Amino acid sequence: MKVATYRVGDERCVAVVDEATRTISPFDLPLVEAANGLLAVIDRPVTRVLSPVPFSEVLIEAPIMRPRRNIFCVGKNYREHAAEFASSGFDSGVASGIVPRHPIIFSKVPECVVAHDDLVCINREVSESIAYEAELAIIIGKGGRRIKPENALEHVWGYTIVNDVTARDLQGRHSQWLIGKSQDTFCPMGPWAVTRDEIDLSDTKIKCWVSEELRQDANTRDLIFDVPSIIATISAGITLVPGDIIARGTPVGVGIGFNPPKYLAHGDIVRIEIAGIDELQNEFRELLQ
Repeated sequence: MKVATYRVGDERCVAVVDEATRTISPFDLPLVEAANGLLAVIDRPVTRVLSPVPFSEVLIEAPIMRPRRNIFCVGKNYREHAAEFASSGFDSGVASGIVPRHPIIFSKVPECVVAHDDLVCINREVSESIAYEAELAIIIGKGGRRIKPENALEHVWGYTIVNDVTARDLQGRHSQWLIGKSQDTFCPMGPWAVTRDEIDLSDTKIKCWVSEELRQDANTRDLIFDVPSIIATISAGITLVPGDIIARGTPVGVGIGFNPPKYLAHGDIVRIEIAGIDELQNEFRELLQ
């Protein structure tokens, strides 16, 4: 099942997506609950839906426009990307070496989330090296602590697409990644979320284009740390809560992997496709001075 958060006027709703008919059927929820988007369905599962509405009559938002807390992210989680990252000079003293022995976990602040088709801002006064990172993101449905790998998927509600936009110069300048990863608009998410039965974690294709140039073309089978390992690592001492989002890393083909690096410019359109979900697309624009 595909579930979207959308807005009509001042009202936010959460609904089942039917791509074949290009319609969206809102769940039968009080507006005060529906205002929380996908979180409303995670918190209180509901099956009854109302009459379908055409895509053309709604504004699709990110599935979770404001996560309850920081988005967990995994760094260097594809073997080939770990190699390109290690040779780029942007390790910043964090887990040096080509393939990490343990998952590298960092975060992005919730306020940086934007939706499919929203603009992503390039501020040249802050950064000259803006990069894209196509990622499959996990959405937690059942919270818990000390979750065992063999039980981890029971805690997953589903998945969505995230573009882990990064200011590489800030990432290299500081000895942590939060600032470079959390600039305003630096977490496009969507266009919607899918329940966990829609994705084969062992064989899911991920592609990313920058202004129609294919940059990333990979498969989740190339991951270093799988979803159960990631959930077990984070929850070992941190209690996961329903609605938590975990971006599980980007594959080879990011801008710093090219010589010279290919950073994003004004007018670039980044399009990410993950099999079983759909496409997330955003245009990058320089801020007017």
